[in-house]
Amino acid sequence: MMRTIVFVLLTLCFSPAVAQDVQHGKASYYAKKWTGRTTANGERLHHDSMTCAHRNYPFGTLLLVTNTINGRQVVVRVTDRGPFARGRVVDLSWGAAKAIGMLASGVVPVTIERIGTSVIPYKPEDDMEVPEIEFDLADIEPAGLLPVWQQDEPRIDHKAVRRDMHETAKESANASK
Repeated sequence: MMRTIVFVLLTLCFSPAVAQDVQHGKASYYAKKWTGRTTANGERLHHDSMTCAHRNYPFGTLLLVTNTINGRQVVVRVTDRGPFARGRVVDLSWGAAKAIGMLASGVVPVTIERIGTSVIPYKPEDDMEVPEIEFDLADIEPAGLLPVWQQDEPRIDHKAVRRDMHETAKESANASK
């Protein structure tokens, strides 16, 4: 019986699905050189973005990160997994780290509060009705305008171009004498 209770408690404490509403720990940040790398959710990291890496929260979760040393706060969106260093609870983007004043120290104690989930763009709601749109092609062809692939390209006479270059060179040489 005691083993079962201990197992259940340990499972609840260390389960990734269970994320506390308020967390305390240390934060670090991505260096600027990580700009352009792909995060775990497929987005590209940009150093000015207000994003973070967290082990448990779902992608798109909005977190309020407070630097407990100076009290500065920033709202970030979870786009990556991590941090994987012991004692750290969040990895911030360079821009978010700058916002809370931790660039000089590199690692600071923080408090993290879940404040919501961001809206995923272009994701239709379940009850949303999409109107039918009819797309017809126009039968009109503008006069005198052909698509690029149907236009005749002018032919270049390379021998004539070379002849003109030699004549120009001779004339400039004679003029300089």
